[in-house]
Amino acid sequence: MLRSMSTYRRVLPCLAFAIACADSDADVVRGASIVAFDTATVHLSAGRDTLTIRAEVARSPQQRTMGLMERQSLSDSAGMLFIYEEDQPPDAGFWMYRTRIPLDIAFADSVGRIVAVRRMEPCEANLAAGCPTYTPDHAYRVAIEVNAGLLARRGVGVGSRLWTAALPASLPARR
Repeated sequence: MLRSMSTYRRVLPCLAFAIACADSDADVVRGASIVAFDTATVHLSAGRDTLTIRAEVARSPQQRTMGLMERQSLSDSAGMLFIYEEDQPPDAGFWMYRTRIPLDIAFADSVGRIVAVRRMEPCEANLAAGCPTYTPDHAYRVAIEVNAGLLARRGVGVGSRLWTAALPASLPARR
């Protein structure tokens, strides 16, 4: 009996993970994420106005891949911050596979200057390869996703500034 219980203790976590990662929308818990994220306050400065976002921070490849997948909604004060250790090439973009809500993405360079803003629409394809890629056409070090339309409503665009204490020491923490 003890041997059987030991087997169940090893198999059950693997089974739970497999169910959580299943491709069916019915298997996804609404609004839940199977990847843990730290959070940080991010400031986007446009002229005299500053938009403050409480963002989940995606640093690891697993976190970046998961992003905002399967979220059913997002508050206008929330977002996802993607941080890279090195500049990303101009053709390294984002896709909206299994992302259910339209988003804006702002790409910032190594000094926190926004170099591109794109609106991204949910992708209905069954495979990630069927989704368009949204590229900034400029090198970038940081990207932030928020609800579609929020950046334009707040005047955030190319030339605006992004700063947060979550950035590595090599990037600007403050304005």
